[in-house]
Amino acid sequence: MDIGAIRDAIADAVRDAIPRLNCFGYCPDSIPEPCFYVGEVDIEFDQAFGRGLDELMVTCRLLVSRSDDRAGQAALDRHLAGSGPHSIKAALGAARGAPGEMALGGLADDVHLQRVQGYRMYQVGDTYYYGAELVVRVIGGG
Repeated sequence: MDIGAIRDAIADAVRDAIPRLNCFGYCPDSIPEPCFYVGEVDIEFDQAFGRGLDELMVTCRLLVSRSDDRAGQAALDRHLAGSGPHSIKAALGAARGAPGEMALGGLADDVHLQRVQGYRMYQVGDTYYYGAELVVRVIGGG
């Protein structure tokens, strides 16, 4: 799998579904609020014989403004919902493709938002944000 293309495709899938969310396939130098970006990638090679399958665990982050504690957390909650027009899970679910189709526009066999973790305050530079980490599993040919 092309890791750079996978990172970009995850960000593109979320951006296409939630246009008002700033999305990046990399960790940006500055955070335009609200912001979703792809961070760390853990790779498990050779999950099937003959380089048949690799698995990526991609940690993404969602950061929103904390200008108002209640409004900031409400915005975070909207994006972390399991469904709805602001749902990152729904956006990534749509990127799986139809049954029998490849995920992420043909880059992977499957993509799935497995869990949300680290729902807390994050500091980037001198600025604090409400945020969470989203762990995305991507599988595809090695």
